[in-house]
Amino acid sequence: MNEQTTRRGRIRIDGLEEHLSSDRADGDRPDGDRPGGHRDASDRQMAAANTRPSATSAYTGRSTLAPRDGTSAGTVHSRSRLEESWRRFRSNRTALFGLAIVAVLSAVAIVARPVEFSTMGYTITLQPFSLAPYDPNELYVGPPNAGPSIAHPFGTDWAGRDLFSRVLVGGRYSLSIGALAVALALCVGIPLGAIAGYVGGWLDEVIMRIVDMLYAFPFLVLAIAIVAIVGQGYWNVVFALVVTGWLTYARLLRGEVLSIVETDYVAASRALGTPHRTILARHVVPNAVAPVIVQATLNVGSVVTAAAALGFLGLGLEPGTAEWGAMLAQGRSSLLRGNWHVTVFPGAAIFLFVLAINLVGDGLTDALGSRHGRERRGR
Repeated sequence: MNEQTTRRGRIRIDGLEEHLSSDRADGDRPDGDRPGGHRDASDRQMAAANTRPSATSAYTGRSTLAPRDGTSAGTVHSRSRLEESWRRFRSNRTALFGLAIVAVLSAVAIVARPVEFSTMGYTITLQPFSLAPYDPNELYVGPPNAGPSIAHPFGTDWAGRDLFSRVLVGGRYSLSIGALAVALALCVGIPLGAIAGYVGGWLDEVIMRIVDMLYAFPFLVLAIAIVAIVGQGYWNVVFALVVTGWLTYARLLRGEVLSIVETDYVAASRALGTPHRTILARHVVPNAVAPVIVQATLNVGSVVTAAAALGFLGLGLEPGTAEWGAMLAQGRSSLLRGNWHVTVFPGAAIFLFVLAINLVGDGLTDALGSRHGRERRGR
């Protein structure tokens, strides 16, 4: 009969010690004398030395085996998930094609002109190469509004500036605005969305009501209003696109967090006394961020288009800047006179980049989104 004990979490079972003693005694017998065909002590020691139980898996709640090198099971599981996502992405040829286009356009924009940094009277050259044959702002390097030729592959604009050089250098402005605005918007939207979904209460209400209020304005109209207030300039355009861009990420991540905080492994972490910031940073956000990454990738093209729209309306960078949207605005009068090349090549650059980034976003949707959906359904 079982005896009661005052110690918490302890259960005494009569006969258990005798059973364990008999098992230890069986370990000293020859193989033929062991009941049930148990392994000998050396086999058990070797198996115990090769593997050891690790922490509970965050996704399945089941215990896994970790390698002896000290790598945690969560790290191994994350590595396997990344490898699976990369394998799925590589199998999508259109996504790889889009990634190649984005890489080529980015590399061309970087090496278009030398990158120099001036400080304290010294000039430091960060990138000495120059793919563009002319300075993008140099006037009358050729006849005004001249068509494409060997000397000027994209022709010249109304001021005789080389369009090929301006398109290459313009990629620096347009692509950097898109990447920087999306990155900063993620830095704002992810923490606010995670806090709103995890904490809830009045803090969730305040953040979401701000999101709803800003969502009442159309995206481009709100960006135009902000630029009209703060003025033109590179950083002012980035600021306007960040203010209008973080809303989507905060709302999307909040919805994912609300479903993840109800899972068993989050409840287990809370029961073990894990700090809330650790639960949020190590368990909740990593498992909820996949759709946000996909959405951010797709939004890079939208932000580049919005920056070009602001430049086309004369609210982007300073007049005369070699930015794709500003080049389209400057070429309107030339287009009406039949000089098609002035607007076709900047417009083609915008079209090519947005198409490529959308192909990459679709590939990430298949690689991350589908896996994310399968794991959510399997829990």
